[in-house]
Amino acid sequence: MATGIYVNLPVKDLKRTIEFWEKLDFKFNPDFTDDNATCMIITNDSYVMFLKEPFFKDFIGKKTISDSKTSTEAIVCFSVESRQRVEDLINTALKNGAAPSNKPQDYGWMYSWGFQDPDGHLWEVVFMDEAAIPKE
Repeated sequence: MATGIYVNLPVKDLKRTIEFWEKLDFKFNPDFTDDNATCMIITNDSYVMFLKEPFFKDFIGKKTISDSKTSTEAIVCFSVESRQRVEDLINTALKNGAAPSNKPQDYGWMYSWGFQDPDGHLWEVVFMDEAAIPKE
């Protein structure tokens, strides 16, 4: 059984990536950070590894790295504690180099909004009030 998740994403400029995510209040594990990669902490068992593209290539064999500015490889989604936190994170991201990827989506019990980070990766931030999920 898995005990955690590490999402690995290629980046062009590791320093810019770290600076961008620090502005969104994310922390990095220095034990897994060097000149080639960094480990952003989402939760105690969820992480994002940002790897410089040449280093990322070491892990993908003969495949090529997708151009995340023109094609979608995945949408990484994380949940936060409130609707206001969704809005705060998205607005901070947009002020610091992110691009919009969609409009806010409000389902009453769930609120989400997304952005593209400076490398073009798609991110979704969601707040869910599970007690308000409609019962059938």
